[in-house]
Amino acid sequence: MADIAARLAGLNPFKQNFDDDDDKGDFIAPEPGHLSRKSDHYKAQLRVSHALRSFLVDNDVLSERDAGLDCSDSPPALRELLGRRNFEAPPQLVDPRFPLPEYFVSSSHNTYLLANQLYGKSSVSAYETALTTGSRCIEIDAWDDAENEDEPKVTHGYTLVSHIPFRAVCETIRDVYDREQAASTFTAGQAGDPASPILLSLENHCGPRGQLRLVQIMREVFGHRLISEPVRRKGTREQQGSGEHVTLEDLGPKISVIVEFHLPDEASDSGDSSNDQSDDEEERMARQAYKERKQAASSSSTRIVPELAELGVYAQSVKPKDNSWYDPGQLVNGPHHHLINVSETGLSSHLPHHAVPIANHNAHHLMRVFPKGTRIASSNLHPVKFWGIGAQICALNWQTFSTSNQLNDALFNGTAGYVLKPAALRAGGSGRLGTGRMTRLRVHVAGATDVPLHEDRERDSIKPYLTCTLYSPLDADQEPPKRKTAPYKHHKLGFLHRGENPHATDPVWDETLEWEYEDNELVFLRMLIKSDDSFARNPKFAAVAVRLSYALPGWTFIRMMDLKGKETDCTLLVKFEFEDL
Repeated sequence: MADIAARLAGLNPFKQNFDDDDDKGDFIAPEPGHLSRKSDHYKAQLRVSHALRSFLVDNDVLSERDAGLDCSDSPPALRELLGRRNFEAPPQLVDPRFPLPEYFVSSSHNTYLLANQLYGKSSVSAYETALTTGSRCIEIDAWDDAENEDEPKVTHGYTLVSHIPFRAVCETIRDVYDREQAASTFTAGQAGDPASPILLSLENHCGPRGQLRLVQIMREVFGHRLISEPVRRKGTREQQGSGEHVTLEDLGPKISVIVEFHLPDEASDSGDSSNDQSDDEEERMARQAYKERKQAASSSSTRIVPELAELGVYAQSVKPKDNSWYDPGQLVNGPHHHLINVSETGLSSHLPHHAVPIANHNAHHLMRVFPKGTRIASSNLHPVKFWGIGAQICALNWQTFSTSNQLNDALFNGTAGYVLKPAALRAGGSGRLGTGRMTRLRVHVAGATDVPLHEDRERDSIKPYLTCTLYSPLDADQEPPKRKTAPYKHHKLGFLHRGENPHATDPVWDETLEWEYEDNELVFLRMLIKSDDSFARNPKFAAVAVRLSYALPGWTFIRMMDLKGKETDCTLLVKFEFEDL
């Protein structure tokens, strides 16, 4: 054991591979200032470069007067265009009157962790960060504390991860909940929406005494906020055992617990994939140490005491022992409201051959997909693939702002963490997203204003370009198609350059990028500003993802995020065009 600890203790949780991996985001620092993704400025207050004002005039979008070519201030017409809210879910997709399984839920994995999964630190601030930045399903791994049997702890077992009191986690969740409900106005997409329940994915490792303490602490701390019995009145179909789910509106702004349900001889799906060739030597060593410690402990499942089981009113987590849940579609000996809890590797083994019956199952029952065990550096599963079969809860590592987190932001933009699934993936749907119709997407990229720089860079030391990647669940097992603009270079000898010559932080590209794809409702475009550096890895400066079904016609400014998930003062001027082929 000492040897294992020594091996883990020497690892660096912030180590990054030197490969140019566009998927990676930065680790999110635990400072209080990072609890919100909002910047200090509203979008309408941001600057638009003179070069892009000229572009808007040259393309007949605004007049010279409305673009403010001869003034430093932004005229009302330019401010209106700049401040326009874009790429948000339309009202019909945030309608709360549908059954819970018909929604996608913004979700986090191992929420208590900062940075690394096996040798990082646990903190209650991680729960505040996740909830205030959009997560509605958060994970709590509860364990008995040998030093205080009445106060269970939250940690990642069999690792060197530090632990925090279960009570402190509940108090943090309660405090965020109370702040949300105290908000004076309720706006879709903001904390405090009246139909935005918080789901607690509780992974229990406590014995009977510890489980009773979990229940007592939750009831004590959450009080009236906790759903501890069915919310519908007696005599409804739900009460009569029909399996009918409550609606999002029925749940309302409450805290609902997902409790484990152990089937006889259930499968063990930890998502471990020790042969994953993407792991580097450091990750393989840490993973092996984790497995050795886990195998040294008892492997028997912990029986759930009745008092805890009763709190799983609307979701009881099951790791299925066979395929009966989708073939023929009835979970044998399953609980009333079951939730299939499966790793990305476990679920992928059933795809694509069984995609339709799994999607049909997910039209009526919940599914939670979590990252495979080898993702110890807090990388993420790619959720689009699993959204495409109707998996409601794709639990993402919230510790970094990777491509997956950006896509998650795009799906839930303009919502309170719940968005209706496409009709094909809901009750009565076919389970098939594909339409057979081909679409051509043209993205006209004008340019950007105020590209954020790293501390060690001067503004004209970069040659920025925009790279755009298209993600579709119909092509999830293929390399996503990527297009990019040419690098922009500021000419220091301006008299040699015709026309405007803005600095490199205000690039103008004026290019059109194109894709062809099979039309469906879960296509996303991820945009990333990088610099074309010679003899070095191209650094990343800002990113954003959009769901194409939310796109509106016309030119629009998109606000960019930094790689820690914080809004920047950088905007990107683009126009989307769609053509049926």
